[in-house]
Amino acid sequence: MYVVIVYDVAVDRVNKVKKFLRQYLHWVQNSVFEGEITLAEFERIKAGIKELIDEDEDSIVIYKLRSMPKRETIGIEKNPLDDII
Repeated sequence: MYVVIVYDVAVDRVNKVKKFLRQYLHWVQNSVFEGEITLAEFERIKAGIKELIDEDEDSIVIYKLRSMPKRETIGIEKNPLDDII
């Protein structure tokens, strides 16, 4: 499955969440990750995020897609997907 994860977390947890998500997904820009993952990886990501955040203060939005969507970027590409080998 292809996922896009967008997060808004307290400053003291931002780097922990970013570092964790980089293990599984491609960092697109501030607070946005995306990539192709397995169902098992998806479950590990959800469990890991729940351990890192405070559900009373932080927000995580996960979009699950069947395949990589067509992307269009306006402005500069902060971290191009073409850089992935």
